[in-house]
Amino acid sequence: MVDLVLIDLHEPTLPRAAPKIPRPRSDGYNPGKLSAVWASTETKAIEAAGILAAQFSLPVLVHHGLHENDRSATGFLPPPEFDRMADAFFARPDESVRGWERAVDAQARVATAVDDILQRFSGENIAFISHGGVGTLLLCKYLGIPISRTADQPFQGHFWAFDVATRRVLHRWREIAPQEMVVS
Repeated sequence: MVDLVLIDLHEPTLPRAAPKIPRPRSDGYNPGKLSAVWASTETKAIEAAGILAAQFSLPVLVHHGLHENDRSATGFLPPPEFDRMADAFFARPDESVRGWERAVDAQARVATAVDDILQRFSGENIAFISHGGVGTLLLCKYLGIPISRTADQPFQGHFWAFDVATRRVLHRWREIAPQEMVVS
């Protein structure tokens, strides 16, 4: 079985990421040797991908379609306000909340990007590095469930995996580092 790992990293998680992924884990997950490491165009995603790619002497490959949902209409929001907006983004996926990209559009874009990449790298172990809602949107699609924040990671610094041939989710979010090590 070939699988893909989708990892969501937050900047404070980056220094701890290298020793924690993609090594075999005590819970039985073993991604094996990676053939490619893909990232969105976001700086933190590229930096995180670099940590992982270096373990396999791989380049970081970038795909524009993997970027986070477009939130440029509001710019930076303080964490409590951002959380309220993210709740609305997931709760009303067919609407543009305060000018943000609609969740359904972001989900379609990300799924198309992943399909595009997998056409080029079929049958290989691939890691995608992204942030926030990107992983949740793709997870919802592959689980065949409506877009919902209930499928979001419990806190920053998680990954999930799926079989590239069937798109069957192998496991939902698993932490890279314990929550007490993650600084928001």
